Amino acid sequence: MSSTNNSTPKIMVFRPTWKEFKDFSSYIEVMESQGAHKAGVAKVIPPPEWKPRKNNYDANDIMSLIIPAPIRQNVKGTQGIYEQINVKEKAMTVADFKIMSESEKYKTPSHFDYSDLERKFWKNVIYNSPLYGADVSGSITDEDVNVWNINKLGTILDYVNEDYGIRIEGVNTAYLYFGMWKTSFAWHTEDMDLYSINYLHYGYPKTWYAVPPEHGHRLEKVASEMYPFYASICPAFLRHKVAIISPNKLKKYSIPYNHITQEENEIIITFPFGYHAGFNHGFNIAEATNFATPRWVDYGKRASQCHCCRDSINISMDTFVKRIQPEKYELWLKGYDINTHPEDPSCTPDKRTPSKSGLLCNIK
Repeated sequence: MSSTNNSTPKIMVFRPTWKEFKDFSSYIEVMESQGAHKAGVAKVIPPPEWKPRKNNYDANDIMSLIIPAPIRQNVKGTQGIYEQINVKEKAMTVADFKIMSESEKYKTPSHFDYSDLERKFWKNVIYNSPLYGADVSGSITDEDVNVWNINKLGTILDYVNEDYGIRIEGVNTAYLYFGMWKTSFAWHTEDMDLYSINYLHYGYPKTWYAVPPEHGHRLEKVASEMYPFYASICPAFLRHKVAIISPNKLKKYSIPYNHITQEENEIIITFPFGYHAGFNHGFNIAEATNFATPRWVDYGKRASQCHCCRDSINISMDTFVKRIQPEKYELWLKGYDINTHPEDPSCTPDKRTPSKSGLLCNIK
């Protein structure tokens, strides 16, 4: 892990016992009681008793899975500021994707350690565009797993389905990710600034970069200067997931950050308004989704919104305010629930009056 200065919150690593691990929401509270959320992401190393899947990962139920729209990640730019353009390609099986990822053209280069591989990533980021099997709806966790099952975490985000009858793929259901060397995820926060959980089932590691939530608005401001065209079109353009900004460039602009490597059988949690980015070291299989806690509600109410992309997610906060903050509900409906962003108390108070459409969900 590294950061730009000693005062930057460090990414914390948790090793819960089986007893501690059994209650998902309670353990997230334990993590936050120790300040894990201040770094934006945290790592959890599950206890040995946790077995999310009995079968091997080369079993037919995985290798025969179809990746409906693998994306070709074309990156252009220079000097640490890059733009990622994703182009959808023809469907393929996971088995074929794995063969491609291990081919001479796409395989992981030889390297001494993670730092050496990181240098090679940034040196070659614009070359030889890889293919990413991202956002594949489904789960490979055994259905009878009732502890930390990504497809049924049992958090307050379930209210979206309970009260609105809406399933939002990848948000309140699981997504699978099939990576290869150099596939990456651009700087972003989760939809509606939710939490996320990412479990690396199998394969090569992932490198994660994270900016502490208290510095998220600084990153947004600097990114707007780096990408003026996108910023002029959409104030929330980082939700388009196009901005690849190198650690050296973050240092130059005094944006605090940390990084951490996630290995097989490890979990990464991202916290509300925690900007993160990263890349895959080689062929791997990950499973992820979003979740929420009562602490998130104030973030959700003030999350930035993209209105120019058809597939942007805008979850109504109505049920969350009504259930979690009933004393504020009438004020919120009338637009009088005025407050600053949780991570920027110096900013102008945010006054939003929910519209009729705002009480619905825009889903993919």
